[in-house]
Amino acid sequence: MKTMTKSTSALFAAVFGFAAAVSAQDATPATPTLPPASTNTNVTYATDIKPIFDANCVKCHDGTKPRVAAKLALDTLTGALKGSRDGKVVTVGDSAHSDLVLSVAHMGDNPDSFMPRGKGARKLTDEQIGLIRAWIDQGAK
Repeated sequence: MKTMTKSTSALFAAVFGFAAAVSAQDATPATPTLPPASTNTNVTYATDIKPIFDANCVKCHDGTKPRVAAKLALDTLTGALKGSRDGKVVTVGDSAHSDLVLSVAHMGDNPDSFMPRGKGARKLTDEQIGLIRAWIDQGAK
């Protein structure tokens, strides 16, 4: 068997390096995943969810403000379960398919639906999203 010359070895290294670079460019970014539902039990709107909504959502999604374009009121349990002008945002028992969860987790094809938004708005934490998921999965009570 012949030994590879330095130039042949360099050629193989260059070709392999180029192939690896092209492969990395073609790779699609990892699909974001939802934070898991909290393991807390007996999660309720009044105790666990309303404080999150009050701090992050009610500024715009308050049922007493007619200016809310989506007509989504998150200041009451009834309003949250009623949904928006476009329909329900909570799929009781199925947080992974609830528009509310997808919106606050910044998932989906439409960044305009990501919430909260506006001046000073920050994405909810994974812990907050997890509590919302647990609340929905446990019956949204």
